[in-house]
Amino acid sequence: MDIGIEQIKQLRDETGVSPVEIKKALAEANGDIEKAKELLRIWGKKISDKKVSREAKQGVIDTYIHSNLKTGVLLDIRCETDFVAASPEFKSLAHEICLQIAASKPLFVNEDSIPGAFLDGEIKIYKEQIANSGKPQNIADQILEGKIKKYKESISLLAQPWIKDDSKTIKNLIEDTVAKLGENIEVKNFSRFEI
Repeated sequence: MDIGIEQIKQLRDETGVSPVEIKKALAEANGDIEKAKELLRIWGKKISDKKVSREAKQGVIDTYIHSNLKTGVLLDIRCETDFVAASPEFKSLAHEICLQIAASKPLFVNEDSIPGAFLDGEIKIYKEQIANSGKPQNIADQILEGKIKKYKESISLLAQPWIKDDSKTIKNLIEDTVAKLGENIEVKNFSRFEI
């Protein structure tokens, strides 16, 4: 399989991944650009998983104020070095996450950060809804589990579908950037304000 420079250049422009990794992905995908992109994404996930254990002490505080001046976001996003924090890719990621928070109104960074007491009220509502449905207990339990999972995803920033490409979550967006920059990236905190 002969891999052309144009294919490498195209994937480099689309993904930002190193040419060496792109060439490996194209070789494994027998020149199929879409398959190579998927491989790079999978490999990026593996790279991201390895990076998570490294501490993210640097980063930026980014902001977004909507044009109507009625919605604002303050984001604390971290990486490992000042070099990456100053990079256009990292700043772009921070901006995209600010837009996501403004538009989708998450309440927590991830599902693990949702307090149990916060969920108790929702669980009680769902149980009451299901209790009157007449469904068998095992089906009712599955429905309850599904509703809770969906609710947790809707209020967790990292689990939300990205507003610009709903085939990716915010976690996927961060993983893609980790694969490009080679450092752990972590959303530490955010605040959303609305009038």
